Amino acid sequence: MMQQLDELRTLLARHARPDWTTAIDGVLISKVERSLPPSPSMSGTVLAVIAQGAKRLSLGDRVYEYHAGQYLVASVDLPVTGHFVDASQRRPALGFGLVLRPDDIADLLLGAGPGEVPAAAPPGIAVSDAPAELLDAVLRLVRLLETPRDRAVLAPLVIREILWRLVTGEQGGLVRQLGLPDSGLRHVERAVRWIRDNYAEPFRVEDVARLAGMSVSAFHRNFQTVTAMSPIQFQKRIRLHQARLLLATDPGDIAGVGARVGYDSPSQFSREYRRAFGAPPSRDAGRLEAALP
Repeated sequence: MMQQLDELRTLLARHARPDWTTAIDGVLISKVERSLPPSPSMSGTVLAVIAQGAKRLSLGDRVYEYHAGQYLVASVDLPVTGHFVDASQRRPALGFGLVLRPDDIADLLLGAGPGEVPAAAPPGIAVSDAPAELLDAVLRLVRLLETPRDRAVLAPLVIREILWRLVTGEQGGLVRQLGLPDSGLRHVERAVRWIRDNYAEPFRVEDVARLAGMSVSAFHRNFQTVTAMSPIQFQKRIRLHQARLLLATDPGDIAGVGARVGYDSPSQFSREYRRAFGAPPSRDAGRLEAALP
């Protein structure tokens, strides 16, 4: 496994781009040369493998840390706060990412069968040690960045193998739920998407539970399991993440930004923003503006 990681580090460092994209659709490479403070982002639905360094994520009251030789699966696009640790120019943090698409997993399960699927929705994020078979498939996929002639034919086959290693691995139940349209995870994902798209609007939990196709009690239980938050807490987190993005481009309109993301009270907006990001919006807006190129 150490030999696999050594080669993977070399290839990731060679093919890393500033925007993390690669010539293979859905494949991402991260190269981070300094440890920055934790920052908010959306997780995406992704497999992430660390080849060097470590990354720490927090979701609600849960904290996940994974390092070289481990992988993380995010099965729902969730508001997380995270950063790479142990990163420097001499020894940058290096990671591989693969966007997980429900249709690809569903297609795989059509031939293989659903296997064991948890009755309830599992947590939306999980971390495990990467088995040698998964690292080998990841390595072969990254090698294809060096052979353009082979890429179009072989990359889809290797991606399918990686998905197979996931659905038959330690987090297989979680990944299978992503590919099953009627799983508890997909029901919660519908609610997550609706709240994310309508974050500025008030809602009744009963209505969102109905949209998700669940009873109110089952919805509360499954939503909390997947997101580590209640629906109202989730909406608040989305509002504050969006507010921070808006302040980065419009730092002079703090009251307007608060209203745009759904806050009727400027004092409540300022109080919750400070609790989430460690500084009031006025000070954080100046910091964000100074950080812009």
